[in-house]
Amino acid sequence: MPFDILIADSGSTKAEWAVLTANGTKKIVTQGISPYFLNTGQIILLLQEELLKNISDSNGIQEVYYYGTGCTAPNMTGIVYNALNVLFPRASIHVDYDLVAAAHALCGTQEGIACILGTGSNSCYYNGREIEMNSPGLGYILGDEGSGAYLGKRIITQYLYGKLNADVERQFEIRFDIDKNTLLENVYSTNLPNRYLASFSLFFAEHRGDPGLEIVLRAGLEDFFSVHIAGYPASKSVPVSFTGSIAWGYKDLILELCKKYNCQPGKIVREPMSDLVEYYRLKRDS
Repeated sequence: MPFDILIADSGSTKAEWAVLTANGTKKIVTQGISPYFLNTGQIILLLQEELLKNISDSNGIQEVYYYGTGCTAPNMTGIVYNALNVLFPRASIHVDYDLVAAAHALCGTQEGIACILGTGSNSCYYNGREIEMNSPGLGYILGDEGSGAYLGKRIITQYLYGKLNADVERQFEIRFDIDKNTLLENVYSTNLPNRYLASFSLFFAEHRGDPGLEIVLRAGLEDFFSVHIAGYPASKSVPVSFTGSIAWGYKDLILELCKKYNCQPGKIVREPMSDLVEYYRLKRDS
């Protein structure tokens, strides 16, 4: 008999939830949860207000699968686990990080390479049951090749070094209402520099077709392939799939690069939730 499942995919700013029941699926959006900034008590209060009020029968939920930012170290995972255990005492609670969600959503129960290209980047080789190999993104300072922050950093350096042509430079300054001094000050003083850098990656999408910008954009995406995907022994024999706003926004270049690196392209999706729902529906009903 089908039972109720709660699935969560949470970033720092937004969390998407899906309740699977025998009658269908209900999706709920709440504030994001990061155990680096919220303790167990704060998470409980947040979810009581924004999640539980939108679930008609929380006692009917038998399994909770939570994937979220910061949920790699045991102490961080424990903060979220303890909150969910209070809110759903009858359920079996599972807490993991976003790369596992990507693997389940993109690969299901099959072998594959799962990639995240959003504000940050990450990837793994998934054997159909678990992550077997991970080429980490290292964060926006040391790595995150191909991510929004990485691409934003590339367009910023082009601007600061005077590499953009005069017309594109003028459009850049108007679009973001900045000059070079202001930009430098903001990069080194903002509270969330990775998001700040990533916001500039929109300029590529707004100027597709500009020859100079296309070169910079393609090179930034190709760095992800050369540094990460090419390092997986299975990269030429299993599907390589992607999730995230950058992967979705530049699908054409992702497919071109898959061909260049002799990769078999798999799924390319903006968000993993719909595929996660299907993964757990099949798992529940099997």
